Amino acid sequence: MDGDWTEAEVGDFLRSRRARIRPEEVGLPVYGRRRVPGLRREEVAQLAGVSVDYYVRLEQGRGTNVSDAVLDAVARVLRLDETEHAYLRTVARPRRQPGRPAPAPRVRPGVQLILDGLERNPALLLGRRMEVLAWNALGDAVNGFSRMAPAERYMPRHVFLAPDARDLYPEWAAVAAQTVAHLRLNAGRYADDPGLCALVGELSVKSEDFRRLWADHEVRECAYGVKKIRHPVAGLLTLPYETLAVPADPDQTIVVYTPEPGSETAERLALLGSWKATATATAD
Repeated sequence: MDGDWTEAEVGDFLRSRRARIRPEEVGLPVYGRRRVPGLRREEVAQLAGVSVDYYVRLEQGRGTNVSDAVLDAVARVLRLDETEHAYLRTVARPRRQPGRPAPAPRVRPGVQLILDGLERNPALLLGRRMEVLAWNALGDAVNGFSRMAPAERYMPRHVFLAPDARDLYPEWAAVAAQTVAHLRLNAGRYADDPGLCALVGELSVKSEDFRRLWADHEVRECAYGVKKIRHPVAGLLTLPYETLAVPADPDQTIVVYTPEPGSETAERLALLGSWKATATATAD
């Protein structure tokens, strides 16, 4: 991502958010037919207590010195949630790091030990581009990372480009929307990462579904949730998950699947783990 992207993104993001709000929802009178959905720029400026020119400059990406107070006021008017509010602050005032390529991700041994210690829970380590950097045995048994080429171990590529993705994820539409929303969130955080820019460009060219979802400008954390996977050996797995930060490596997150003990999914995972261990021993 580069400066041009962030300048365009703040405007596109604000326009998409004001289009969601009807004037009557914020106490404004409606007279006749409106040419644009939602709020006009003049109305957002009025409700936020700033001049129209100031708000227009913000939408044009020319508000790099905008104060927290103004961004807070705009967020209030547009009814942004906590994640959207933080995203607005990020793209409105991007931090430039010209000429500094993103460091190559490194998996610290201690993090791998944490993954391996979760014997009953599939677990994986994600980087800023949602690339799978590491996993434990059960995580591999569920997702098959060890059989993939490194370029395939990107969750966005797998969701949108893998031929079997819609079979693997029974709730593919929800998984796709969540993936794009989180990828856009990271794109705002790491606007100077050329690898992230290239990934978004590739998916935009190759997937119509990705282009459509990207144009929605949704941003969302993948902090926790439930993902369903139709495994070719274990059958349907219902997998609650929790995402854990790695403080020493802020670009990385650990994702742990946490099925309820004694549940059908937990039993299927136990059988899958035994099958994986037997297959590995036979191969050795």
